[in-house]
Amino acid sequence: MALRISVIGTGYLGATHAACLAELGFEVLGMDIDPDKLASLAAGQVPMYEPGLSELLVKHVVGHPGSTGRLRFTSSPQEVAEFADVHFICVNTPQKKGEFAADMSYVELAVDALAPHLTRPALVVGKSTVPVGSAGRLAERLQALAPAGEGIELAWNPEFLREGFAVGDTLHPDRIVVGVREGGRAEELLREVYAAPLGAGVPMVVTDYPTAELVKAAANSFLATKISFINAMAEVCESAGADVTLLAKALSYDERIGGRFLNAGLGFGGGCLPKDIRAFMARAGELGADQALTFLREVDSINMRRRSRMVELAREQCGGGFLDRRVAVLGAAFKPNSDDIRDSPALNVAAQIQLQGAQVTVYDPKAMDNARKMYPTLSYAASASEAAVGAHVVLHLTEWQEFRELDPVALGAVVAERRLLDGRNVLDGPRWRAAGWTYRAMGRPS
Repeated sequence: MALRISVIGTGYLGATHAACLAELGFEVLGMDIDPDKLASLAAGQVPMYEPGLSELLVKHVVGHPGSTGRLRFTSSPQEVAEFADVHFICVNTPQKKGEFAADMSYVELAVDALAPHLTRPALVVGKSTVPVGSAGRLAERLQALAPAGEGIELAWNPEFLREGFAVGDTLHPDRIVVGVREGGRAEELLREVYAAPLGAGVPMVVTDYPTAELVKAAANSFLATKISFINAMAEVCESAGADVTLLAKALSYDERIGGRFLNAGLGFGGGCLPKDIRAFMARAGELGADQALTFLREVDSINMRRRSRMVELAREQCGGGFLDRRVAVLGAAFKPNSDDIRDSPALNVAAQIQLQGAQVTVYDPKAMDNARKMYPTLSYAASASEAAVGAHVVLHLTEWQEFRELDPVALGAVVAERRLLDGRNVLDGPRWRAAGWTYRAMGRPS
């Protein structure tokens, strides 16, 4: 009989995972404690912007005309336990307030809610990003709380999703990592779950629990380090009169380095990279290995300095102060193809500039509603041109394709002064200068 699967937690990760498992042919039951989120998903509506996800929901959610009916949702852990053979835990692990450490309370609540209803053998699979050492502890907790006892196995299967590409990353991952204990059926069951990508040649790396937990932390730390490295080079370039984009181009031809994520600019944000590297540092300290990760403090510091540098550049363009100045900010999401504003560099810069006296107007193609809720005192516009009306400087802070295609002549007709700061180093500087703009980018000669 085909495996039946549950997904506990239907946020960004869980909703994507559930829809993609249905696409792979499984019957899937998603569980959440938020009734509004469940109602939205059952109606085929995604509570976040993620390209392709809404279409998958409509294709598979029970009750939609022509749907496969392979995906439905519930708030009942008992129903989940009775339904599924494999349970994926996909809840959030945010940063603790006032600390660097990860908040494991949602994972623990999910385990505590599910375990008492597990009366038959089952596999529980963690996908959340957790501190190393968590899986072993949770495995013991599951077996202690579940009526099926030792019949309950735990595996750890970290996610590697990129916002804006999550559907493709789930259906066609570059690797699958599973942490298991010897002697169980976890690997066999997960090979069945991931039969389609494995059949297409995707490699599976089978490890112990700690290694699987460390893979996500290590991957995000490496990525954050690479981004902060090129941004550190941008700081040097600004002092030396060099061009960081040409420096990055030259570095990219070295096959040991490569060109991906060597784009200097405003730095990283979002709900993963910043909190994951901080949680990694915190856990290393608990393990007595804090010296191994001290470099991540500087990685984090470089990243945050980019935001302050953008504020400084904007102040310079406004004549040394923000009072009575109008600033247009293009971008609110932390990255393009997403409406996620968690730790958004763009909104952080916008808020800093507003606090220093400027009238700030923000436009983003997808993140406006989320931005309004989190930053209600900022002004918002319905388009880039509306945001730029009367602006003394325009800040390009999220690299949406829409902004790359802006007409500098048309935009120049509505601003007070043609001054543009490119916080992402992706706009065509010569084109903007030819239209009469003062164009500045981070890490490049003025």
